[in-house]
Amino acid sequence: MTQATALYQAGDYAEAEAEARAVAAARSRPRDDPYAPLALSIAALATDAQGRHAEAASTYDALLPVFGRIFGVEHPQTLQLRSNRAQTLSALARHVECEEECAAVARAAARGTGPEMPFIAAAARNGLVYALNAQGRHPEAEALAREAIATHRVPDRFTLVLQLGLARSLNAQARHGEALVEAERADELHRSLPKEQHRPDSGAVELAMATALLGLGHGTEARTRAAAAHDTCLAAFGPDHRRTAEARALLDRIDGA
Repeated sequence: MTQATALYQAGDYAEAEAEARAVAAARSRPRDDPYAPLALSIAALATDAQGRHAEAASTYDALLPVFGRIFGVEHPQTLQLRSNRAQTLSALARHVECEEECAAVARAAARGTGPEMPFIAAAARNGLVYALNAQGRHPEAEALAREAIATHRVPDRFTLVLQLGLARSLNAQARHGEALVEAERADELHRSLPKEQHRPDSGAVELAMATALLGLGHGTEARTRAAAAHDTCLAAFGPDHRRTAEARALLDRIDGA
């Protein structure tokens, strides 16, 4: 399972999925062995990263009662699985379900005491920000993103994605100058993170910048950024991933203007 995790973190998603499934198959007995479901959770992450969101959601659905039985319903492993599942639901446009589950996970993590809980809470709040934005509730998303950034206060990947969620909410409110400032802050933080943490957010900063630049009337620069976002997402995740599709839609919007 260590190898599957390392492959996933390196962005080798197909290899990570194959390795995780092999580990799960080898450890499918006894019934309460935690290694098989943990391996399958890595497989689900890798499947989702390849744009196979419905397949990942099905895996998470099957794993959720297993994690609850083996670890407990508010154990960090179970809460992390729920957060990952919820954000996959958002990729399937099931935004209300994502909102409800991310809010529940964030509340449970806030009650917890382990060292993982603040990071699980931050991840869940990021999913909640995304779901609110997707439902057009941009002022709510902005307020939550600002609150979550102020609460987390660690210059890590969770702060990065929250900054990007904040930029998304500002762009949607036509506050493109403010959005560009947040995207530039996210870009600076992204560059400061270890390289092994870059892959999950490939193209996201460029996409936020492109949207802001387009709103500010800088069409040529916006197209350059959007094209870079699309190429990066295509290479990292493939054509079916939600971020690749979003970058393609932005390119089409620019070219059709």
